[in-house]
Amino acid sequence: MVAMVLAVLAGVMVWRARKEVLAGGVFASGPVGTVPGPVVDEAKAVAQAKETAVVAGGCFWGIQAVFQHVKGVISATSGYSGGTVKNPNYETVSSGTTGHAESVQIVYDPSQVTYGELLRVFFSVAHDPTELNRQGPDEGTQYRSVIFANSESQKHVAEAYIAQLDHAGVYPRAIVTQVVGLQAFYPAEGYHQNYAATHPNDPYIVFNDAPKVANLRKELPELYAAK
Repeated sequence: MVAMVLAVLAGVMVWRARKEVLAGGVFASGPVGTVPGPVVDEAKAVAQAKETAVVAGGCFWGIQAVFQHVKGVISATSGYSGGTVKNPNYETVSSGTTGHAESVQIVYDPSQVTYGELLRVFFSVAHDPTELNRQGPDEGTQYRSVIFANSESQKHVAEAYIAQLDHAGVYPRAIVTQVVGLQAFYPAEGYHQNYAATHPNDPYIVFNDAPKVANLRKELPELYAAK
């Protein structure tokens, strides 16, 4: 048992050295400097309301944890989007045969935070948008980078923002994030919800996800909310 644990930790540390500088929580292929806000964005609402956004960028534990600490976010739910099978479960999605991506549904107040500002968080600290069909130590199409737009406005903002970031050379490689229409979102099993918050000492969370939340607070303090 001890040998197995040491082997797992050694693998995590190799990944850590190869992909992240965790002192700052920065992906090795991440943005050069601060990611600028979107030039094209939806206007901030004048009254409280509820809107939804769905994104995917690797294991949903970390994406959920990041957006649970964003100002104006009411809830963030781990789940599955983008596939052909109704009511998928973790085992079938993990097989890579259903077409789903591990996703997070974000319910937010547009009078507090805009859709574009959520995407800035997504591209800045939540994941590496230049990795194709993988994220961190996880590989497969279920870990692809996707924005599931639920309106033409969201689609326009997302596509314009990706073009803006690519044109500015914010990343050392091209962004591979897909922008597609949202067909359905299926909440994941209960044991996946709030996983980072309830398992803070899990080595996966310590090395892959906790730095993302710390980076949100460091890089985008105006959007960070302690929860």
